[in-house]
Amino acid sequence: MSKPIVAIVGRPNVGKSTFFNRVAGRRISIVEDTPGVTRDRIYADVEWLSHNFTLIDTGGIEPDNGDVIMSQMKEQAQVAIDTADVIVFMLDGHYEYTPADEEIAQMLRRSKKPVVLVVNKVDGTDMPSHFYDYYNLGIGEPIPISSVNILNFGDLLDIIVGYFDESSKEVDDEEVIKVAVIGKPNVGKSSIINKILGENRVIVSDIAGTTRDAIDTPFEYDGQKYTFIDTAGIRRKSKINEKIEKYSILRALTAIERCDVCLIMIEATEGVTEQVTKIAGYAHEAGKASIIVVNKWDMLAKDNHSYANYENSIRDDLAYMRYAPVMFVSALTGQRVMNLFEKIQLVSNEHSKRISTGLLNDVISEAILLNQPPSDKGVRLKIFFMTQSGVKPPTFVLFVNKKELAHFSYIRYLENTLRKNFEFTGTPIKTIVRERKKKTFK
Repeated sequence: MSKPIVAIVGRPNVGKSTFFNRVAGRRISIVEDTPGVTRDRIYADVEWLSHNFTLIDTGGIEPDNGDVIMSQMKEQAQVAIDTADVIVFMLDGHYEYTPADEEIAQMLRRSKKPVVLVVNKVDGTDMPSHFYDYYNLGIGEPIPISSVNILNFGDLLDIIVGYFDESSKEVDDEEVIKVAVIGKPNVGKSSIINKILGENRVIVSDIAGTTRDAIDTPFEYDGQKYTFIDTAGIRRKSKINEKIEKYSILRALTAIERCDVCLIMIEATEGVTEQVTKIAGYAHEAGKASIIVVNKWDMLAKDNHSYANYENSIRDDLAYMRYAPVMFVSALTGQRVMNLFEKIQLVSNEHSKRISTGLLNDVISEAILLNQPPSDKGVRLKIFFMTQSGVKPPTFVLFVNKKELAHFSYIRYLENTLRKNFEFTGTPIKTIVRERKKKTFK
C-alpha cells in the first residue's frame, strides 16, 4: 500500500538537488555550487502519468579525507539500495566517470534494484565526447538531461514510472484507515501494534532503533479495515550517528505523509520532551488526524487528579494540537489499548468531514456579528463568504476584500468558531484566504 520510493544518488555537486526541486515543482532542497550542501535526506510526493511516488534527494558523499571516501560512498549507496524501489544514479556530464562512480555502480548492480543512469548538465543536442564511456559502468543506457533547462525530463520520468507495478497507479482504498505509529525510539510503538494484533508481528526489543523500516500491517476490527504502519523512532539529529538511521527517519516521515491518522506515542514516565514536540509538529504540519497516546501508564503512581493533571500538562506543551484527543494506555498490560479503535474511527471521520456552504456561512456570519473583523488605516476587513474546498484535513477558502487585513489572530478566531460548532476532533483545520476581485463593467 506504500508509494514507490525513488532515491537520487550520486557524488556531490552533480545536480541532484536541482533535479529534485524541478520534479517536485517547488524549491525544497537548498541548491548551491558547494559540494555537500544537502546533508540530510529530503523527500517530496510526486505524480507523473497518474503514478504517485516519493522522490528522495540524498546528500552526496562527504569525505573528510581521501582515506575514507570509499567507506562513506558505500554507506550512502547501501542506504539508498535498502530503501528505494527505483534508484536514479546521477553523474555530471561535464566530466568522465570516476573510480568512486565505478564502485557505486558495482554495488547498484549487485542490488538487483532497478537503476536509471542519468547524465546531468547536458544542455544541448551535442553529446560530450566521453558520453558513451558511461555505458562501461554496466548500469544500462545513460539518459542525458539538463536539470537547469528541464531537458528530457519527460522521457526520464516515463522510464522511472515504467518500473512501478500497477499498485502505484491505483487509487487508495478509501475504506482502509491507514494509521502511522510515530514517536521517539523505545516508547512502545511496536508493542502497541503487537498487542492489537495479538501476536508478535513486529520485532520488539529494549534497544532503541530496532525498527529500521516502516512496516505495514493490515488488520480488521469490528468490520473496519486498518493498516498499521510501525515506524522507526525519530531521534534528535544530534543523536543520529548511523547513516542508515537517517533513512529510518525518512521512512517515518514518509509514513506520516501517506497515513490518515497518527498515533503520537509518549512515554508516561518522560512526558512531552522537546523531541516529542517536534515529532507532533511533523504530523500537525502534514495536516494529519492525530491521537496523543501516553504509553506505560501503569508505571506511574496515580491519584484522583492524575489524568486531568497529565492531560493539562500535555495541552500546555503541545498548545498547537489542542484538537488531538489524549489516550492513556499500557501496551504491556493491554489497558485501554483496544479503546484506541473508537478514537481512530472518530478522528478519521472528522478528518474527512464536509460542511455545506450554507451552514458554514451561517456560522461565519454569526461569528462576524459577535466579533467584528479588524481594520487598518480606516479600511475594514470584509468577509464575503467561506466555502470548504477539501478534506484530509478540512480545508476552507475565505473570500475577503483585502488579504493583508486578514490577521492570523482573526483567522484563528474563525477556526475556533468552526470547532465550537462542528468539533473537528483530532484534525487540524486549514484556512486559505483569497481576495475576491471586483467586477469591472464597461
